[in-house]
Amino acid sequence: MWDHEIRAMVSAHAITASSVLVATVALAILVPGFSLYGTHLLWIYSVSGAVAAVTVAIFWLLGISLPTRKHTLGYKLSRLIRSCLYFFLSCLFFHTLLVLYGAPLIDSALETFSLAVLLSSLTTLRCLCMLGPNVQAWIRVFSRHGAMSVWDTCLQITVALTGLGTWFGAFAMPLDWNRPWQVWPISCSLGAMSGFLSGLVVAPTYIHFHRKQLTYKCK
Repeated sequence: MWDHEIRAMVSAHAITASSVLVATVALAILVPGFSLYGTHLLWIYSVSGAVAAVTVAIFWLLGISLPTRKHTLGYKLSRLIRSCLYFFLSCLFFHTLLVLYGAPLIDSALETFSLAVLLSSLTTLRCLCMLGPNVQAWIRVFSRHGAMSVWDTCLQITVALTGLGTWFGAFAMPLDWNRPWQVWPISCSLGAMSGFLSGLVVAPTYIHFHRKQLTYKCK
């Protein structure tokens, strides 16, 4: 069972990582004068859209979500609407958090919100796909010893490394190097993506080598 879930996780993560590469290459081919620095916002939204589409498709195909007894159309529609609302609120939350950490409040509001959309696509959307719009489940997963499956552990690792990548990406911005990648929010978004991609590799690797130490309560 463990080997099957780890293999499924590796395959899912490989497809997700490939979507980032495909979105970047597609922009380089289709957009004249594309560069990661000059058209960075376009890259952010393209990558966010690609990751979001692949994430939703993968979790839906694998059937990884909290069990529910309600399968009515009204319940599914309500769940979808609440998930969309949670995603939008997540964008506002990340935007506010970035401003509190020093991002420009007005001058670069679009850039800040774009980074917030990217962070929501890399973190919140995975939570919504796996846990649904259930705040208690989110609190449970991200609390100490709250993971109940390898996918919960994977969620903890990918979200944590995405946040750390964003944080470390901000370190280079105040330096007086006058490099194009120091423009807000290039270094932070690249750091977030690097952390996310690292999480896709670290999560299954960590779970594989710590299978004997990982114990989960029954759902």
